[in-house]
Amino acid sequence: MDDDVSTSGAPAPILHVSGLSKSFFGVPVLQDAALELFPGEVHGLVGENGAGKSTLMKLLAGVYVRDSGRIELDGQPVDFTHPVQAHRAGLSTVFQEFNLLPERTVAQNIYLGREPRKGLLVDRRAMNQRTAELLEDLGITTIRPTASVSSLSVAQQQIVEIAKAVSYDARIISMDEPTAALAGPEVELLYGIIDRLRKRGTAILYVSHRLKEIFDLCDTITVLKDGRIVTSSPAAELDDASLVRAMVGRPISAYFPEALPGTAVGEPLLEISGGGNDQLDDVGLSLRAGEIVGVAGLQGSGRTELVEAIFGAEGFTRGAMTVEGRTYRPRSPRDAIRHRVALITEDRKAQGLSLNQSILDNALSVVRSVHPRRTAAARRDAPGVFSSLEVVARDLDQEVQFLSGGNQQKVVLAKWLAIDPLVVLLDEPTRGIDVGAKVAVYSLMRQLAREGRAILMVSSELPEVLGMSDRVIVLRDGRIAGELPPGASEEQVLRLATGAREVRS
Repeated sequence: MDDDVSTSGAPAPILHVSGLSKSFFGVPVLQDAALELFPGEVHGLVGENGAGKSTLMKLLAGVYVRDSGRIELDGQPVDFTHPVQAHRAGLSTVFQEFNLLPERTVAQNIYLGREPRKGLLVDRRAMNQRTAELLEDLGITTIRPTASVSSLSVAQQQIVEIAKAVSYDARIISMDEPTAALAGPEVELLYGIIDRLRKRGTAILYVSHRLKEIFDLCDTITVLKDGRIVTSSPAAELDDASLVRAMVGRPISAYFPEALPGTAVGEPLLEISGGGNDQLDDVGLSLRAGEIVGVAGLQGSGRTELVEAIFGAEGFTRGAMTVEGRTYRPRSPRDAIRHRVALITEDRKAQGLSLNQSILDNALSVVRSVHPRRTAAARRDAPGVFSSLEVVARDLDQEVQFLSGGNQQKVVLAKWLAIDPLVVLLDEPTRGIDVGAKVAVYSLMRQLAREGRAILMVSSELPEVLGMSDRVIVLRDGRIAGELPPGASEEQVLRLATGAREVRS
């Protein structure tokens, strides 16, 4: 009998999981999980942070040892107690946290511990050749086998991690948030890699918070909530609404909350006229109290450069700005903060947080630096702020590195709320956080708008831009290509972003 076909004639699963459970210190984090994965299938695994996704992946990878349940590969039970055993059995995992040695080359990282040898010596030529063939086979043309990993961008390092997993001749590859660090072109490259693997019969378990990717790539979608599997269905039988409801227990109408009662658009808080520098030209913008303005555009259009210019990080060299009607020309971010302008950057780990410091120390870091006399008051207010943000943590002394991505983002927001900002600049505010945490961030944005603050939000996710914005500004090649009113479509945004033709709003 063909190993790939069951006795009923239907394809047999390459992976079968049943009754899988795991607890830590008596607290169950995964309960009675069941899953099937078929050759050539991309199987999406979704759920909020803490739902049990990473635990399930680590049990399959041999990082954790299960408390109970059964894992079968090709119909045979397996009991991995170390990732090496999983690799040898053909199951590779690409974790969110990179496992690369920065001082070594791409080839050395990919074949670490299993280098080809010539006698007692490592055969570097053979290793580089194999790596070149592997990268070429995956359609990767921008990474050299001899390049030092430390010289690569974060996106390129993510691609190397994926290539490393493929190099084990894996029949199953688990990917945990593989696009979290990727921009548009790299995401397209990943799509191509997954398509090549699928056509070879490789099974892929795909974890992502980005619903578009889940529906673009996955044949089947399994939803985890509170450590239990809620549903497992063909992707074609689901839509955004049903998936969001399964993940967070609330309808999609609550996903992008409407303006709160009492919100009123007031006078301009920030105005820009003819703003420009090396990346931007002739930017004209008015941002009013109580308003959320979205900024859309393709990669490289100048979105991040715009908020950095307003914040004084890479300031405007021409044009004029005002805050509350007074001349505003920040010489540095510190100067911007003194004018009550805040910037929540897209890379919270590298730019927004000190990961080895406590939640409280992170929350007070800006006010201590710029407004030290307000530190005592900010410290007193901190518990209330974190309670309102629904930060899940042991206490305020817990190190930020041990929080989920969504809770880390809430700490970043708390840090900037401590300066009582008038103008809030958000650059990719929900990147890499789960659906529930996104809803919490959106609700906070609405609350800030009701309090009379002005919000400028940059996002690569068009549904987010359109769902949260009172109006949308579209950038193209460093200039404002147009402005769209509430209710605009993704098609209208993309036409302006690409310059396909003029769009009348």
